[in-house]
Amino acid sequence: MEQKTKYEVTVLLPAYNEEGVIGATIEKIRALHPDFEILVVDDGSIDNTLHEAMAAGANVWPHPYNIGNGAAVKSGLRCAQGEWVLMMDADGQHQPEDIARLLEHRDAFDMVVGARTKTSETSAHRDLANWVYNQFASYVTRFNVEDLTSGFRLVRLSVAKQFIYLLPNTFSYPSTLTLGYLRSGRSVKYIPIQTKARTGKSKIKLMKDGTRFFLIITKIATLFSPFRVFLPISFAFFVIGLCYYAYTFFTQGRFTNMSALLFNSAIIVFMIGLVAEQISQMRYDRVE
Repeated sequence: MEQKTKYEVTVLLPAYNEEGVIGATIEKIRALHPDFEILVVDDGSIDNTLHEAMAAGANVWPHPYNIGNGAAVKSGLRCAQGEWVLMMDADGQHQPEDIARLLEHRDAFDMVVGARTKTSETSAHRDLANWVYNQFASYVTRFNVEDLTSGFRLVRLSVAKQFIYLLPNTFSYPSTLTLGYLRSGRSVKYIPIQTKARTGKSKIKLMKDGTRFFLIITKIATLFSPFRVFLPISFAFFVIGLCYYAYTFFTQGRFTNMSALLFNSAIIVFMIGLVAEQISQMRYDRVE
């Protein structure tokens, strides 16, 4: 059997219709880190992305059709031959010069993430959405999440493979990976980076993908730390029921069915959250 080449680091580039920038990105990475494996997963591009990546010297794994950014990352993790995998976007936003900055912290942390600063060339509505996601993730994990959706991150391959089954096929794989690492007690380090405006048109639609992404974030948060989601809802039902009971008691001198319904809802939501928390903990007890 042919012996696979082992690398210290694999640079993983999920790509979809990036023919205009993929070649230059690969050449810059090769110039800075000639000993690294550069792996491009072409997610069913209909342009010359695959040929441009091969011409630039990258290893290329093609999808027969477009599956999703997360699916491309999962394929890359299965095919990567490096001990460490550095994921970055292929659209020109991330700077290859920042790779070395992330690598400096690989021996001290399980995951190192490039966090976009305010000077990055990003749109205002995405900055606002990312801020909301970061606050929600920080609440769920009790950790200061600086950039939940950053696709520029360094992980040890053997650890990241444990979370492949959790990763979605869409754009929210960074969120799932971050919450998975933090929930399982692994360390995460954020490094400030400055990103450029992407080359070409974004694949993300604000309304369609924004709504879907928020639902995915909520699902992920419930999966990893359900009690942090269920408990506030239960408490809200209880407070509303208590206030409504006080109102009806002083105005009508009675306890109404609506108050009973709100109190019962609070108890039911609390118990569902408690059971979900126990199931979540049982799953993570099996993670190394």
